[in-house]
Amino acid sequence: MPAGTPAGMPVTTPAAVPAAVPADRAGHGAFELPRLTAMLRHALPRFVEGVIAPVAVFYAAFALLGLNGALVAAVAWVYGGIAWRWLRGHGVSAMLLLAGLGVTARAGLAAFTHSAVLYFLQPTLGTLMVAVSFLASVPLGRPLAQKVATDMVPMPEAFLRHARVRRFFRRISLLWALVFFVNAAVSLWMLFHQSIGVYLWVRTGLVAALGAAAVAVSVWGFRRCLHQVNAVTA
Repeated sequence: MPAGTPAGMPVTTPAAVPAAVPADRAGHGAFELPRLTAMLRHALPRFVEGVIAPVAVFYAAFALLGLNGALVAAVAWVYGGIAWRWLRGHGVSAMLLLAGLGVTARAGLAAFTHSAVLYFLQPTLGTLMVAVSFLASVPLGRPLAQKVATDMVPMPEAFLRHARVRRFFRRISLLWALVFFVNAAVSLWMLFHQSIGVYLWVRTGLVAALGAAAVAVSVWGFRRCLHQVNAVTA
């Protein structure tokens, strides 16, 4: 579940990510990043499905049908996504099924207590745990940003062993730890001090803006690191 998903909806299981291009002709550690437009085409539909659409579905149902109607709509959104993947033959992972069960349990608890706060509290605490994971991964020598990046774009081992690359991923892991800490702090404050409507839209906008800035810094830093490493290797 992405940290920026206010309703805790799972994002579409990633399809094939644009492949990275090893620049073997430039040396053992050289590497070329896929075009930014290709990565955006891959990420944008998943952002809309996982962040924008769940907020719109929950808020529309909340305004028209009240809390219970919004909770039903949220659960229906999750299982509708699961059914859509199954009908298209994409397969449904165990993690996605567990996410669906988790949303169902949270919605049931929120309906029983008549409190939307309980529904949104769990993903916010999950965001806090993600921040702790990014922060703890740095002193352990296994920066989580590197794991996330290599899951999205395969990279040569020689490139990942380069000192500049290791230093870059340590710094970016610290950056994302800060982003998720701020995300969780803002979300908790708004959850307990603002209405659900304000929480959904203002918090989503702030988190999206913060995430976009962090992504821009990450991409710029990675391209700069690539340029330096490939220049030295060549």
